[in-house]
Amino acid sequence: MRLSKLPLYETAVIDRVTPLTSSDTIARRLSELGFVPGEPVRVVALGPLGGDPMAVEIGFTRFALRHSEAERIILRTPAPLPDQKHSA
Repeated sequence: MRLSKLPLYETAVIDRVTPLTSSDTIARRLSELGFVPGEPVRVVALGPLGGDPMAVEIGFTRFALRHSEAERIILRTPAPLPDQKHSA
């Protein structure tokens, strides 16, 4: 699943950032900002016009991403919420 398709308030784990070309500066910048494999990411807000831009959270940092930028981020299965306890 791509980050652009993650529903509001859902959390998932980043699998990879996929560049559109070999010199995709946006994909490189996303990686530099912390969009790296294994990091949980959560959608915290969507823009009023078709959800663009979207606000996402990695750790304690929030980012506003355009739909075209979020399309570059591929996700794995949803991450467990930190406040959920596993039952034995």
